[in-house]
Amino acid sequence: MAEVIPAIMPDSFNDLNEKYAQVKDFVSIVQIDVMDGKFVPSKNFPYIQNDENNLSQIDFDFEVDLMVSNPENFIESWVKAGAKRIIIHIESVERIEDVFLKVPSDIETGIALNTTTPNEKIYPLIEKINFVQFMGIEKIGYQGQDFDERVLNKIADLRRKFPRVIISVDGGVSLETAPRLVEAGANRLVSGSAIFESSNIKDTIEQLKG
Repeated sequence: MAEVIPAIMPDSFNDLNEKYAQVKDFVSIVQIDVMDGKFVPSKNFPYIQNDENNLSQIDFDFEVDLMVSNPENFIESWVKAGAKRIIIHIESVERIEDVFLKVPSDIETGIALNTTTPNEKIYPLIEKINFVQFMGIEKIGYQGQDFDERVLNKIADLRRKFPRVIISVDGGVSLETAPRLVEAGANRLVSGSAIFESSNIKDTIEQLKG
């Protein structure tokens, strides 16, 4: 059975709280997708408001997916906001060591990998991180994108090489793709549109778990 993590891509603090309220009874943690309009074309809270004051008001468990340029500059504010896990896209940094120095030892660190980035790029980092997040779509920063079949082989390859690593998948996770992702070796399934566009969120989350 996989852990299911609802992905929230908020456009305001109120939007974040409203979406969390829809899933809070069914999961233990959510993912907040953060985009600065530089690393990916989209931009959302808090960058559309240029206001980080609301971050301190987040009062639930969350991991934050930093789809931003120079993520090392934003880690501290999200740690202070209460992030339990920090996800860094390997394509967004020049020196990953600089990022590790910014993350406290009690916070989990995950490295995200695009569908076109070779798995070999994270081999040297496996012992330094807590999990890997594969992107299941090619165009990141948008929900509702088509599933990219290439991620299945990437998951299976990493699972064979590192049997104990935690593998998360974000993007393209649906009731149709979830069983295939778990079969390939995924432990965590991060899903946005499949959950929030569902007519029965509770049932959808249970079905995604497998």
